[in-house]
Amino acid sequence: MSDTHDAHPTTEDASQATGSGEVRLTFDEARILGCLFEKERTTPAEYPLTANALMRACNQSTSRQPVVAFDEHTVESALAQMKVRGLVRFVHSQSNRATKYRHVVDETWSLAADEIAVLCLLLLRGPQTPGEIRTRADRLHAFDSLAAVERTLIVLAQEEPSMVLELERAPGQKERRWVQLLTGAPTAEDLAVVAVGGARSAPGQAVDDALLRRIDALEHEVARLRAVLEELAGPIGD
Repeated sequence: MSDTHDAHPTTEDASQATGSGEVRLTFDEARILGCLFEKERTTPAEYPLTANALMRACNQSTSRQPVVAFDEHTVESALAQMKVRGLVRFVHSQSNRATKYRHVVDETWSLAADEIAVLCLLLLRGPQTPGEIRTRADRLHAFDSLAAVERTLIVLAQEEPSMVLELERAPGQKERRWVQLLTGAPTAEDLAVVAVGGARSAPGQAVDDALLRRIDALEHEVARLRAVLEELAGPIGD
């Protein structure tokens, strides 16, 4: 399998993609980028992804906030724009008729594995506490402590421009949450969702961390098996 040879981005495109200018993604691009981050780590045998596989990843009903219903045209349009900006590459192979896609953000933005893992979770799940990030990052990157997560968040916050932001603690919440800034500053609606999330996590209503890990593991295993079946029998209808 080999990558297509992409032209170098223009100066304007490079400033958007490398951190020398403002980083700004659309919501669609953010969801797609998060899915590429996730699947690269959790299902490497199926990565890079076809547009169809990427659409299904975007539309998962678990490990996603909010849940979306992208069609393949939405995914392909966003990928075309991300390619121009130097964020993804199209991959062609003689053994596969369908074009596949992979991100190159580790090169374009010079991000380390721990930074990609944190951004992945914030892009896919919305604002989270460092503790939630550490629990959910288990299959993306092994953080050895809560302090390690916090150090990564601080590094991302100190990027120019900042990639993450620590929010003020909402009423009823014990911990502050962090939000990604790749789609711009959080809106009032975003902050309202954070506040509601804090209420849901009150004592007696919190989701058990071990259960979260089991749900994630099952979800990724189903996605892996579905991809294998599609290779053997063609696309599976929903």
